Amino acid sequence: MLIRRPVSTVFEAFIDPDITTNFWFTKSSGKLELGKTVTWHWEMYGVSGEVKVQELIPDEKISINWGEPATTVDFLFKALREDMTYVTINHYGFQVSGDALIKEIKDNTSGFTTVLDGLKAYLEHGIKLNLIADKYPAEVMQHPK
Repeated sequence: MLIRRPVSTVFEAFIDPDITTNFWFTKSSGKLELGKTVTWHWEMYGVSGEVKVQELIPDEKISINWGEPATTVDFLFKALREDMTYVTINHYGFQVSGDALIKEIKDNTSGFTTVLDGLKAYLEHGIKLNLIADKYPAEVMQHPK
């Protein structure tokens, strides 16, 4: 996803929960730092998850493990110009196959697309779209586990 902001601004949006909570999770136990484990909370769904930072290269890459069994998520940042960054998210290491793997891929692709959409709106326009909360409102369905 192309984000029209400097790479340092976009990178910081993923490691600083004071920013990230504007477009993704609602609460975090701390900032992402190499080797650190933090807990992210989605209070509207009553769920949380621990993430461990495996690799952190400023303005280039964040690699985390999360879930049980653990999978890896890489957030890659490429400065296209001084005020333009391209973000790619790769999620891999799933311990399932067949239809279960297809479901994981679809769910995670959808989820991370929503995160990137929210990031773009927030960083480029200062708009909090509440996409994560609105994706599965309690009035319509239960959050998929």
